[in-house]
Amino acid sequence: MKIPIIITMGDPAGVGPEIILSSYRDQEIKRIPLVVFGDFKVLQYMKEKIGNFDYELKKIENLDNLEFNEKILNVFDFDNINMAQYEPGKISSMCGQAAYEYVIASIENVKKGKGKAVTTAPLNKEALHMAGHKFPGHTEIFALSCQTNDFAMHLYDEKLSIIHVSTHVALADAIKNLSSERIEKVIELAHDNMKMILGREPRIAVAGINPHASENGLFGDQEEKYIIPAVEKMKKKVNVVGPIPPDTVFYRGIKGEFDIVVAMYHDQGHIPFKLFAFDTGVNTSAGLSILRTSVDHGTAFDIAGRGIAQDISLKNAIKLAEKLA
Repeated sequence: MKIPIIITMGDPAGVGPEIILSSYRDQEIKRIPLVVFGDFKVLQYMKEKIGNFDYELKKIENLDNLEFNEKILNVFDFDNINMAQYEPGKISSMCGQAAYEYVIASIENVKKGKGKAVTTAPLNKEALHMAGHKFPGHTEIFALSCQTNDFAMHLYDEKLSIIHVSTHVALADAIKNLSSERIEKVIELAHDNMKMILGREPRIAVAGINPHASENGLFGDQEEKYIIPAVEKMKKKVNVVGPIPPDTVFYRGIKGEFDIVVAMYHDQGHIPFKLFAFDTGVNTSAGLSILRTSVDHGTAFDIAGRGIAQDISLKNAIKLAEKLA
């Protein structure tokens, strides 16, 4: 029996439904066993609105003995959206609750062996919080469900990968909470994830946190206190260098000098990644007990429901999940 990749629909009012639908037009995607966890009515509504599809949606009740072929896309229907209250691009607790339920169910099914990986379409953090689920994002939901504290957000593209020491916290907290132990763990996660993807030992660079990586203490002491000790310790185990000034390390990586860069905080890594891989990049969670990939963009409420959202990131996320699974 073929075990599918589970695609969670994300926030029903975002671009998740339409990029899932459009991605399944791709013949390469059609060859991968997939099942969507979402709302059948929303997907059917969006399919009829956008038009020009060569397949049908099939509502399923469980993941046993599924049929996979290019003429159907299986949908596990949660039936949790009231279409009278549904509006693409509108933030609501109804949609936040639905997005949360898709994710939790996907994790439980992979744990049971009924899915081999999860690929997530974007959810909206405000809608999630409106529904009473106070998580910063997908990654933290997965980490709690997998009962791990040792995880990191890993943005992957063939040109360059970036992994983060901290993500959804205030910049002041990212600096205050910096530690050698956390940096060492993220270097280890970078090594393990990239070795799995590349099939060889990865070349890892660690960014500084201050301008010019503090220039020997002129612009801060975090490099000397935390980053240098972590890098020196991990050099005994993996191929790692740093700290390298953050204004040059990403350029050097894109030019082929490194396979992955360890960024110290959210925007330090996200800004360069979005500049060179906005449409193509994949978000994957390192350190989990199950495999999860995701788009690297948000719900894009401003264009939701218009059928113009790019599906490249989702297709790359599905392909990476299939490769790693």
